[in-house]
Amino acid sequence: MGLDGATHEVQQAGGEALPVEADMADFDQVNAAANQIEEVFGPIDVWVNVAFASVFAPFTQIEPDEFRRVTEVSYLGFVYGTRVALDRMKPRDHGTIVQVGSALGYRSIPLQSAYCGAKHAINGFTESVRTELLHDGSDVHITVVQMPAVNTPQFSWVLSRLPNHPQPVAPIYQPEVAARGVVFAADHPARKEYWVGGTTAATITAQKFVAPLLDRYLARTGYTSQQTDEPIDPDRPSDLWQPVDGSSGHDFGAHGAFDAKAHARSGQMWGSHHARIIGAVAITVGSVAVARLLRRTSTG
Repeated sequence: MGLDGATHEVQQAGGEALPVEADMADFDQVNAAANQIEEVFGPIDVWVNVAFASVFAPFTQIEPDEFRRVTEVSYLGFVYGTRVALDRMKPRDHGTIVQVGSALGYRSIPLQSAYCGAKHAINGFTESVRTELLHDGSDVHITVVQMPAVNTPQFSWVLSRLPNHPQPVAPIYQPEVAARGVVFAADHPARKEYWVGGTTAATITAQKFVAPLLDRYLARTGYTSQQTDEPIDPDRPSDLWQPVDGSSGHDFGAHGAFDAKAHARSGQMWGSHHARIIGAVAITVGSVAVARLLRRTSTG
């Protein structure tokens, strides 16, 4: 979503918004943005790292400067954002950093080598920072929200060398599902990681046990599942080097082109957020079942 569209939605919801433009691949710009935000709103309590860029193409068709750009935005952007946040939060001994990750940070897929590499790197970087905060006894928290495929506009302007229009691998979730996951993590940062969507849980679990089978499956299906049947416009703009959203005076909003295919809710995420309730219900049901079984045994 463009800054103007995000600002408008925040204000419509009754909040205050301060749109600040910065290239997340430039530490000085990120630091200056944080200073500007604190001058207006005061100390930053929650910092969410979500910036990314990507290239849809086989690795050998991605130019070195393009790969570097994806890495600088999608990985170093998180590193710089985390450093800027910690420089402010650690002296106050208060704050939460939420890293928006991806199932692709555990299980890579073809045609997105730069993006998948960055998402893997975020997981390793965040684990290291978390252990340092624990060592220091800090009350600053850092957590990761691993996302499924989300219906964002990125597929309409991501740099692509595929013959057809790129698409997220189904099942696809609406951006509101992802947003609710981030908000919950910000409010409950003690857990090191959250999974959003059944496919995220399935993918991460499968990677632990049947990774070689996933290699073969994705080699067979990963190219077609990331493209629609529509030929791509060879002249369409991409956002790898500069923003596209809003450049023509039109803000595309948070939703992409796949509303008809996207899920507005995630049962898995609800269960993850209410694990204690589910556990209590399971114990209660189990206790009732055992009690009935004992009664039947004693009367028999």
